[in-house]
Amino acid sequence: MGKVTAVRAGYAIISAGGVGYKVFATRELLLTLKQGGEAALWTHLAVRESILDLYGFSNEEELRLFELLLTVSGIGPKSALAILDIASVETLRSAISAGNASYLTKVSGIGKKTAEKIVLELKDKVGVSAAGSAASLHGDEEALEAMRALGYSQGEARDALRKVPQEVERSNDRLREALRILGSNKK
Repeated sequence: MGKVTAVRAGYAIISAGGVGYKVFATRELLLTLKQGGEAALWTHLAVRESILDLYGFSNEEELRLFELLLTVSGIGPKSALAILDIASVETLRSAISAGNASYLTKVSGIGKKTAEKIVLELKDKVGVSAAGSAASLHGDEEALEAMRALGYSQGEARDALRKVPQEVERSNDRLREALRILGSNKK
């Protein structure tokens, strides 16, 4: 348990035991952290030559998927964090287990070859997707395209879709809920 000293774009400073730690995290997690508040995170320490970077996650499931992504050659900690930033863990697992590399390229901006490599190497490791997750994944793809056609940026559309509950499966319903979320943010 630590105290949130500062929240910046891409990271937060968490003080614990008199030491301030720079912890890289997803936008969603950073939005939940309030300066002066308490935080307890699941962490991963990435060690490279003379650099030690700490990555924080709100739950163990996110941490495990992050670590699985790191096992794919060509995926470093920053890329793995960016992938986790695009959708819920359930949706990402669904895309990977269904062999849907195009979802990863459409949403995260990673290249086709890298997305295919992620799917190939992790398909059997992420677990079987639930039917509902697969349906919401398809709904996300269609809703994302529709929101882009309406003039929303990919980032805005992606953030809104992350907030739509997984129980909402049909693409029209996911789109309607995402647009409602975007509308309520502008008030």
